[in-house]
Amino acid sequence: MKAKKILSIVSTVLVMSMAFVGCAKNETQAQPASQPAAEQSSVKQTETISDFDSENAITVVARDAASGTRGAFHELMKIKVKEGDTEVDKLVTGALEFDGTDKVITAVEGDKYGIGYVSLGSVSERIVAASVDGVEATIENVKSGKYAVARPFLLVTKGTESDLVKDFISFTESVQGQKLVEEKHYIASVEGPAEYKTSGLSGTIKVAGSTSVTPLMEKLQEAYKELNPNVTFEMQSNGSSQGIKSAIDGSYDIGMSSRELKDDEKSQLNEHILAIDGIAVILNKENPVTDISSENITKIYTGEITKWSEIK
Repeated sequence: MKAKKILSIVSTVLVMSMAFVGCAKNETQAQPASQPAAEQSSVKQTETISDFDSENAITVVARDAASGTRGAFHELMKIKVKEGDTEVDKLVTGALEFDGTDKVITAVEGDKYGIGYVSLGSVSERIVAASVDGVEATIENVKSGKYAVARPFLLVTKGTESDLVKDFISFTESVQGQKLVEEKHYIASVEGPAEYKTSGLSGTIKVAGSTSVTPLMEKLQEAYKELNPNVTFEMQSNGSSQGIKSAIDGSYDIGMSSRELKDDEKSQLNEHILAIDGIAVILNKENPVTDISSENITKIYTGEITKWSEIK
């Protein structure tokens, strides 16, 4: 009896020992299965952090043909060239063209391979402004002439200006007006401006033209109306070319332009320089490129360079 009882106890101990060893073995074998998951997670995070592929095609973003910003930028960057007596815009086929500054910013903001151009005063945290030829796009560098991608903001009128239009233009050129120019991150164009004195005039001023000039014009109108509450404005933001045309045909009192006037336009209009503005080359915030030569900008916009890896 004692022998049988001892044998039974030994058998039970052996069974329990085998079960314990089996469990331990299973746990040991199961453990490596969790390791690849951790490694896989790490790989995914690395890919997310640095997934800019310089071999990807550049998305070229431009303004529409009526834009003064486009006219100025394409001339400065030699995208628009003369062939005989004709000016030809060599913008690459397939470029995205937009009729407003914010649309250009939105397009570049949403495409890590995008490149565009906007007024320096419109640059925001949504995108980044690249240096051009090693020079940062700043007001100080535009003022000093180091940053050469710049153009004037113009107000144009035809013939003899009404007293009301004259008064508003004198306000834009005054101490108060030029202070607003600088507050909007543009460069004041008037040396030694005079103080503006309220005129007490009333009436309506019709303004049309550049979408780049519009944000500054809105601030100027708002400040002018505070001093002259009986004056109202009608404004259309439809591009520099339309603004110039509207001033020439007399349908609007003032045209806004963000490019220089052509010779035939100059002969028909009075021009007032409102401010000086740089044109910023903008990139997506994920783009590692920080500086582009003007030569490469030309090549990108004319289709000679098509990938970010080709930027030297």
